[in-house]
Amino acid sequence: MIQTHGTSMTSAHYSRLGPQECEKIHMASLEILSHIGVDVHDQKALDILVKGGAKADGLRVRIPEYMVARALTTAPKSITLYNRKGQVAMRAGKYNTYYGGGSDCLNILDHRTGLRRRPNINDVKEASTLMDALPEIDFVMSAFLPEDVDQRVYDRYQMEVMLNTTTKPIVFVTPDFEGCVAAIEMCEAVAGSAAAFQKKPFATCYINVTSGLIANAEALQKCMFLAEKGLPLLYIPLNAGGVNSPVTTAGCMASMNAGILLGVVLSQLVNPGTPIAVPGWNGGPYNLQTMVGNYVLPDEQGIPTSMGKYYDIPVFGLGGSTDSKILDQQSGFEATLSLMTSLLHGANIVHDVGFMDSGLQGSLQMIAICNDILGFLRATTAGVVVNDETLALDVIEELGPTGTYLGHDHTVRHFKEPYYSKLIDKNPYSVWQKRGSLSMEARAAKMVDDILAKHKTEPLPADVQQAIHAIVEREQAWINQQS
Repeated sequence: MIQTHGTSMTSAHYSRLGPQECEKIHMASLEILSHIGVDVHDQKALDILVKGGAKADGLRVRIPEYMVARALTTAPKSITLYNRKGQVAMRAGKYNTYYGGGSDCLNILDHRTGLRRRPNINDVKEASTLMDALPEIDFVMSAFLPEDVDQRVYDRYQMEVMLNTTTKPIVFVTPDFEGCVAAIEMCEAVAGSAAAFQKKPFATCYINVTSGLIANAEALQKCMFLAEKGLPLLYIPLNAGGVNSPVTTAGCMASMNAGILLGVVLSQLVNPGTPIAVPGWNGGPYNLQTMVGNYVLPDEQGIPTSMGKYYDIPVFGLGGSTDSKILDQQSGFEATLSLMTSLLHGANIVHDVGFMDSGLQGSLQMIAICNDILGFLRATTAGVVVNDETLALDVIEELGPTGTYLGHDHTVRHFKEPYYSKLIDKNPYSVWQKRGSLSMEARAAKMVDDILAKHKTEPLPADVQQAIHAIVEREQAWINQQS
């Protein structure tokens, strides 16, 4: 049973790894944790792990199997995220799949000019507005790293923009621990209190971890901070097979999984029951031909997601991306396949929709195109309702082989149910030509402009806007004092 957007589907899911393969990788990860160990670059995290039963030799921590088993019993099977209004927006677990953008692209493929350029804070605002408007996009990320704000605290400006321009759940990224604290403080201001935000969280932090065998200080600090508050977190160590781990998929995944399990253990030691999501991409060979960190590679598809399903823990996946630099056949090919595989494998919170050029470039047109692809995929995998009303035997008996079904009441009741694309052209050639002979790229650009011109997000109260901005100003003043 697959679910996406909260709609049940009877189509079968797909797993790259069977139970035996998952068990072998799990056992290998346990051996890595207990005998080889992981380097932990934070003293507080070291102390918590040792108090919980681990052994430390300097930075190197070795975790026995029983600690992992204990943590896996308390880690929740799903993460629930709300919208800004306090309504459930995402129940991320099992085979529920939700999609959203990515963060911090260094370049934007400008839909107005077709040229690549550096992004600014208005691009973050436009991306957030677009994602807020598109029906198949479930959560919002910043999309771009704006160059017209202080680069030391750019994430604070991103968070302020997202909170003001979307009511959907937010996944945020911060380069330092202090940024994570500031982002949560902003969310608590929007919610009304820390307790209110903890009860109905509408944002979660994507924690970048150095690798499976190296846990950096900032990632560990964020993990502990969020766990202490009982807030959901996305703990994401990533390996590059052949670079910082074995080139074989099994070896890469086993060592990456060791670091994933360390994060699960730490979060549950700090606060049992802390919701945590694990990675749904990487875990396979790096592109050793180019030495570029590509976003869509076939060998890694579904591997870490299979392990997340094995543990019954939510998966933070990747889809709707391409390594192409322009909107071409490659971009459509890779975006579609990565969206489809993330759906079939059962990743729960799938990010980086609209990413291009190995994550160095983002495109609002690409997000709009992926929104259309997602509508198609969700319709393609939807279950079929079979009952007296849909079988319509009474209508068939009434009209027979030669009757006109077009104007029948049954048709009027149901004709809006099929999926009709707002972007893909299905008209005859003459109609397409009459409407300007536009390519999908051009139609997507027009769609983006139309949305940006018309879509208005419900604003935050003025006092809340001021409170958020005061936090940003405080952070700017703080970083200025550091230099």
